[in-house]
Amino acid sequence: MQYRNLGRTGLKVSEIAMGCEGFAENDCKNTQLFFDIAEKNGINYFDLYTSNPEVRASVGQALKGRREKFIIQSHLCSIWKDGQYKRSRNIEEVKNGFEEMLSLLQTDYIDVGMIHYVDSMKDWEEIVNGPVMEYARELKAKEVIHHIGLSSHNAQVALAAVCSGEIEVLMFSVNPCYDLQPSTEDVEDLWREENYARHLINMDPERQRLYEVCQEMGVGITVMKAFGGGDLLDETLSPAAKALTVPQCLHYALTRPAVATVLAGARTVEQLHESLAYEDAPEEEKDYAMALASFPNISWKGHCMYCSHCAPCPEKIDVASVTKFLNLAKAQGEVPETVREHYEVLPHHAGECIRCGGCETRCPFEVPIMENMAEAAKIFGK
Repeated sequence: MQYRNLGRTGLKVSEIAMGCEGFAENDCKNTQLFFDIAEKNGINYFDLYTSNPEVRASVGQALKGRREKFIIQSHLCSIWKDGQYKRSRNIEEVKNGFEEMLSLLQTDYIDVGMIHYVDSMKDWEEIVNGPVMEYARELKAKEVIHHIGLSSHNAQVALAAVCSGEIEVLMFSVNPCYDLQPSTEDVEDLWREENYARHLINMDPERQRLYEVCQEMGVGITVMKAFGGGDLLDETLSPAAKALTVPQCLHYALTRPAVATVLAGARTVEQLHESLAYEDAPEEEKDYAMALASFPNISWKGHCMYCSHCAPCPEKIDVASVTKFLNLAKAQGEVPETVREHYEVLPHHAGECIRCGGCETRCPFEVPIMENMAEAAKIFGK
């Protein structure tokens, strides 16, 4: 298992993590099995958005004797009322729900406390200026939650939350189809079939900016919906009218700036093992570039997807990394110190490019790589 820094939190998280969908299966009997498999395979991070008390209690039982081996991302504002899940902003309901969660999980702290499901600017403004954020700050001051996070499907809202400085972790929906769609307050728009009927060109600029700002500010992204709820794995359901594989979806998410871990949705043990197999998969199985280039009605022309199809470079330049740092610098209008430091430690730099053009002949997206290398050399000074 590979581990990554979760932004500026100081936490090292497994790049494959668990969503909680499968915990409720088989009357919650699978929970123990999921955690056994996770511990054996090095998964140390999981999300618990559900407020179902039976699921929470089963997780508490599964964590007995090994609480310190797992980093918990759980949610404020996700409550259980009248026998069903509810998203609440009522502060008394939020407090009661959180206290119940701690009790059922049999723990006295949560590593990452997510403010749950914020998809409208009005909702975000009421949260950040109201009792919910005040409560989150209070919990952090008492070390009941160690880091404040937020979950969202809306890039505009997520960007506002990140730029506020209030959150350290963002749970966000990341996959190559959703990344084409502009911000909206209706999460259903992300997979509405008619939104993919027109010709779509390149990533939505607001979503790209979100990832780059997270990288620059040290806000770690934990990925939900990497498989689009399973739709991307099925050609008949995929909004792109082409199926991707599990390794391709995981690799796409893990190559976005600021992404630390993918919360792999798994309802069965077999599906969890399928995601874990990513760690040993050969590079050709992870390669998503040619699949994306073949999507009908979708074009990433001129847009670097960090897929490394441009390799090998005769001068051994890591073109994908150089381009990522170049884009981060351009997005900020300056070279942030952290970006400069990451660029400096690359064994070879853009200025070493001999303009042979081999990389451009291999790029599936017709990226002007030689031009990018020249620009990077000018910006970074080498």
